[in-house]
Amino acid sequence: MKAFFVSDIHLKDSEEPSSQTLLGFLFQLENSLDSKDPATHLFLVGDIFDLWISSHPFFVAKFQKIVDQLQKLKNRGLEIHYFEGNHDLYLKDFWESSVGIKVHPRAEVFHLGSFRVRVEHGDLINPEDKGYLFLYGLLRTEPLPWLAKNLPSSVVKFIGTRASGASREYTSTAKSLHEEKIRDLIRQHVLRIQNQKFDFIVSGHVHVRDDQSFEIEGRRVRSINLGAWLDRAECFILSDLEARFALLNANGEWKSKSV
Repeated sequence: MKAFFVSDIHLKDSEEPSSQTLLGFLFQLENSLDSKDPATHLFLVGDIFDLWISSHPFFVAKFQKIVDQLQKLKNRGLEIHYFEGNHDLYLKDFWESSVGIKVHPRAEVFHLGSFRVRVEHGDLINPEDKGYLFLYGLLRTEPLPWLAKNLPSSVVKFIGTRASGASREYTSTAKSLHEEKIRDLIRQHVLRIQNQKFDFIVSGHVHVRDDQSFEIEGRRVRSINLGAWLDRAECFILSDLEARFALLNANGEWKSKSV
C-alpha cells in the first residue's frame, strides 16, 4: 500500500502553473506503477478545482487533460477516491458514473495497509460556523444537481462563480483565524469523532498545513491537514513504511525525503 493525498488546489484553468504541476504529478504516479514501489491509492480531498459542478461539459472540456490522465490511472489499476469540497459539487454524475472514480460526499474510513484512515474535506470541522453550515445545506437541495448539468454553459459559469464567491465569503472567517485556533478546531473535531477509532485523519479546507499527534484512550492518533497549493504544492504520502509530506516541484515530482 502506498497512498497519496492532495487537496485545495483550486484550479481555475488548465494552463496555470498548478494545473501543470498536478498533471506532472499524475504522470509521476503513472510512472510509479511500473516500479518496485508503485502508488496504490490516490485521494483527492476536495476543492481540486476552484469550480466544478456536476457533469456539465463546460468543466469537462476545460480540464480535459487532467480528466484523461485520471481516467488512464484508474484504468491501469490505481484506486482513486474523490471527496466533494465546497468548490466541487455533485461529482458522482461525471466522476463516478463516467470516469469510474469513487466519489464521497462525506467523510469515510478506509483500511489502508495496517491503518484505519478517516478522510474528509474538512468543511464541517467547525460546528460554530453557522453561515457555512447553512450554505452547505442550501447547495445540496434537490433541484440544484439537475439544474447544474442542464443550464447553458454561460449561466452555469455565472451561477457557479457567484456560489464559489459566496462559499469563500462564508468560510473566510474560519480560514482567517489564527493558525493555533484552527489547529485547536482540528483537535476538537478529532476528539468528537474519536469513537471511530482511526489511526489517521486526513483533511483539507482550512488551508493550514498541519500535522498533529494525539493520545486518545491509550491510542496514538495522527491528524493531517493538507494545506493548500495556494502556498506550495505538496502531497501527503502514507505507506506501511512512511507517513510524510512531500514537496512537489514544477514537474510534479516529489522529493524522496520528508519536508
